[in-house]
Amino acid sequence: MAELSFYVGVIGNVISVLVFLSPVETFWKIVKRRSTEKYECLPYICTLMGSSLWTYYGIVTPGEYLVSTVNGFGVFAESIYVLIFLFFVPKPRFLKTVALVLALNVIFPIITIVGTRTAFGYAKTRSNSMGFICAALNIIMYGSPLSAIKTVVKTRSVKYMPFWLSFFLFFNGAIWTVYALLLHDVFLLVPNGMGFLLGTMQVLIYAFYRNSKPNIEDEEEALASSQPLLS
Repeated sequence: MAELSFYVGVIGNVISVLVFLSPVETFWKIVKRRSTEKYECLPYICTLMGSSLWTYYGIVTPGEYLVSTVNGFGVFAESIYVLIFLFFVPKPRFLKTVALVLALNVIFPIITIVGTRTAFGYAKTRSNSMGFICAALNIIMYGSPLSAIKTVVKTRSVKYMPFWLSFFLFFNGAIWTVYALLLHDVFLLVPNGMGFLLGTMQVLIYAFYRNSKPNIEDEEEALASSQPLLS
């Protein structure tokens, strides 16, 4: 069983790396157009926050080194995405995005890590408390691409809902759910089980609107808001 869980964990790591790399195409478009247009930063901010705390969880929890290694890579990749987003985000959204990054990627992780280390003297208790927090954050991470649904429904276009991010989140949730079942790790099981369901929802929404006729007026309105940065 231990050997099987190791191999499933390795597969999970590979898929997680694909999750972290899936936004590359989106950010390449952002760099080429020199604007984030109507893309949402929330999925990348939430993923960076979750990856940071999962890395810490993997470090302080015996036997969870596969969790810490892949999420360490996630911290690196998501940091790059967030920095690119901040560089090209339209001015009206810049301060709001900076405030969100500071709150979720700097202040909250520091408070969480320092708080758990201060409040709980035993390593096992610290690990459990961090696992509980990470589990809650993972659910937010898996659901964060749903923030683009309003735009998808309004424009009847999936242009601003990156398919590969949703697809790999769905696949990632499935494989880590199996891994959690093998290790009997409830902190991995609950969020990744939810991630599988949320990922399924996102893929279905994408499939439903993929061939829909776009609402041109709303799409032009979305693009117009970022036009000054395209010059």
